[in-house]
Amino acid sequence: MRTFEGSMTALATPFREGAFDEASFRALVRQQIAGGTNVLIPMGTTGEAVTMSAEERFRAIRVAVEEAAGRVPVVAGAGSNSTAETVANVKSAREAGATGTLIVTPYYNKPTQAGLVEHFRAVARAHPGFPIIAYNVPGRTGVDLLPETALRLCDEVPEVVAIKEATGNMPRAVDLMEKCGDRLTLLSGDDFTVLPFIACGGKGVISVSSNVAPRMMADLVAAARAGELAKARELQVRMNELHRLLFIESNPIPVKWALHKLGLFGPELRLPLVPMSEPNAKKLEAELRKLGLVQG
Repeated sequence: MRTFEGSMTALATPFREGAFDEASFRALVRQQIAGGTNVLIPMGTTGEAVTMSAEERFRAIRVAVEEAAGRVPVVAGAGSNSTAETVANVKSAREAGATGTLIVTPYYNKPTQAGLVEHFRAVARAHPGFPIIAYNVPGRTGVDLLPETALRLCDEVPEVVAIKEATGNMPRAVDLMEKCGDRLTLLSGDDFTVLPFIACGGKGVISVSSNVAPRMMADLVAAARAGELAKARELQVRMNELHRLLFIESNPIPVKWALHKLGLFGPELRLPLVPMSEPNAKKLEAELRKLGLVQG
């Protein structure tokens, strides 16, 4: 079954006067492909999917598929804290043309490890053969998909081909390798850990920072995977302050402001998210200029 590797971007979603800004989203997808991004990930956390309607999410996925035109895979976020809703979301993503799906562990209702297995099993039974990336981000969901549970998914739910591990915990990456080896593609969900995560057996990253610096992130991932340690380390360190500033306020507040400064689309967010504070915006703009991403 197909899996996904390399530099992957969790795409931000542009809005204009409250509506999905399709033209700007197409421009972002073109910028990503030109910048070397290997996989597009619409409708994740960074894409504000939780404040978008089902119709808007379908259209955003469809636009990404149309612009990608088969050049890179499109893996659509479809997670929910309801298993039935997740199944329906995956159906919509497939109808929109997605190559696979990113499914976050159910949030708020805090399932047990057994419940997590059954959640992914139910989605896979409804969509047999459709590749799933399991998304583990305990800081947002309140539940942690443990390595032992990942092994159960390898054994019992073959549709789960990869895991986006966003704990920022390097021993966790080693534990996953110990339990699952090459049976599960390990992907960093944390821009700060790309090089060490790949050194521990990871095959790539699902990145926020690559929205604004796709070529830099693609080069970092490629160097790390090729064992070019000096180059990968230089890029990881060079991007470190950018990563910090893109998470200085809740994602995607800073990245949307950065994309606005790059001229790709406006900084508009949907409540309960609010615009970036002026002091933090000034810091981020200075870093974008330092990296040569914004001129002047």
